[in-house]
This record gives sequence, structure tokens and C-alpha cells, in this order.
Amino acid sequence: MDRKRSRIGGLTPFFIACVIMAPILICGCGHLYEGFPVRPAFKDANDLFSQGRYRASLIRYELIMKKYPDLGDRALFEMGIIYAYPDNGQKDYQKSLQCFQKLIRDYPQSVYRQDSLMMIFHLNTMNANDEKLGAQQKLIENLQQEIAAKGLQIVAQQKKIEALDKKIFDIQSTPADKILIEKKERRMRLMANGKVIRTYKIALGGNPTGPKERQGDNKTPEGIYTINARNGDSRYHLSLHISYPNEKDKKRAKRLGVSPGGDIMIHGIKNGYSWVGNSHTAYDWTNGCIAVTDEEMEEIYRLVPIGTMVEIKP
Repeated sequence: MDRKRSRIGGLTPFFIACVIMAPILICGCGHLYEGFPVRPAFKDANDLFSQGRYRASLIRYELIMKKYPDLGDRALFEMGIIYAYPDNGQKDYQKSLQCFQKLIRDYPQSVYRQDSLMMIFHLNTMNANDEKLGAQQKLIENLQQEIAAKGLQIVAQQKKIEALDKKIFDIQSTPADKILIEKKERRMRLMANGKVIRTYKIALGGNPTGPKERQGDNKTPEGIYTINARNGDSRYHLSLHISYPNEKDKKRAKRLGVSPGGDIMIHGIKNGYSWVGNSHTAYDWTNGCIAVTDEEMEEIYRLVPIGTMVEIKP
């Protein structure tokens, strides 16, 4: 027994302690009880343990405790080891603790007392570690669930983005069938199938209020027109010619005894001044045309074919 106690007492890791104790279970402490008939019973229980029949071994120790209560401390100690043994697929640290605690409580003078205290310490450490690991595992599982949920959200958002990209691509690829110019709002819209596909801030003629009546009045026309020409070599980057004057404009000019004028365009910035960009809309600077940035004009030039209707509102 002294040899057994010295082998266990110096151990710190719990599982190492259990592994070291396994040979003790197999050989037992039968030499202490050579004069007692209980020795074969302990040997049978140890043999069952060595065969990996842990449940059967526990039952045998329980029978020994009932038949030989004076030797219950040894049976309790062996049972505590079995319940905590790493290879026991049905190990139960709580039952192991109960065995060692009962031994200390019911057998205060037992030679197994010190070893039982050590095992209680290791089991409590194991339980604390298990609880910590359990909490960490639960946290990991929760995080994994959150990640999975986020992943589904990302997939859903990606599908929405793809659908939107396709819609934008379709819109970008669809030529305009109408240009709506709203002079008061300084706004031009490209339309396709009744839907707005582009919106631009614009600059107008230097005298923007009212419809154009005569040549040189610096007014932007009002009415219904069409795009009737394209100029890829314009002095204003690119330009689309508006079919001003229409019949109404001509009649008004004739009534006034003036020339209605012409050359009304949608165009970009004057060549060499494209660097002004959006700031060109800070004031109305054209001779009656509709102006946008060079980049915007490139887009408009691509999307607007000849024959596109142009509506210019006051």
C-alpha cells in the first residue's frame, strides 16, 4: 500500500493519475487481505476492470461493500477510479466525486483518504475546466450560427446586388426613346419605355426664361422636337442637334417679323475647358443650347439615337 500511495501522491494531471492507478486496480491490494475470503471478490472485480467491463466491475464492488462494509473504503476508492477512468465510455465525474467524498466521510482513518483528497482536487479541476470548455464551445457554436446566418444574409444581399446590376446593365444598354428637359429645374432626363434611365443637371441659354423667339435672344426653346443630327467633331466635345424651329416656332417668328434662329444643341463643355466639370452649371452660359459635362455627353451620345423625341418644358 505504501508503494501505491507514493506512486499516486506525486501526480498532478488528472488523467495521468487515472492511468497510473489502473495497474493498481489490476493487481489490487489483495496482499493486505490474504487471510480474508474477500480477496477473490476483489480479484474478480479487478479482472473485470482490466477486461474493460467497467459496469460489471462496479456492480461487483457494490456487492463487496454490502457484504464486507469494513472494506468499503477500498471498494469506494476503486469505484471512484472506474467512474473517472478515461477509457470508460460511460465515465461520470460526479459519481466519482461522490465515491471519494463518501470514503472520506465514512472512513476517516482509511489509508485511501489522502489519495481520495487528491482525486477530489483533480476532479473538481476537471469539472471547472469542463464547464469552461463547455461555455467556450457554446460560444463557438453561437458564433458559428451567427456566421452562418450572416453568410445567408450575404448570399441574399449578393443576389440582390446581382439582380440590381443586371437591371442597371439592362437600363444602360437600353437606348433612350425620349429626352425630357425641365428648364425651371435645370434638369434633363433620358427616358426609355416610360422610365427614367438617366438624370443630368444642365446649364441653359444666358436668357433662359420663356421660349426662344428669335435668333440671338439666348433663350432655350420650349416645345416638342426630335434629335435630327449627331456631331462627333463638335467644338463642344460632342453634340446632338435638336430640330428647332418647329412649325409653331416658325409661325411665331414670322408673326414677329424675325428669324427664329437655329443650331440648338445638347452638347458638352467647350473644347479645352472640360476641367470645369460640374461647376459649369453654376450659371446659364450657352447661346440657347443645353449643356452637360463631357463625361455626361459621352453617355448621352451613346444612348440617344437620331429620331429620339425631345420635350422641353418651361
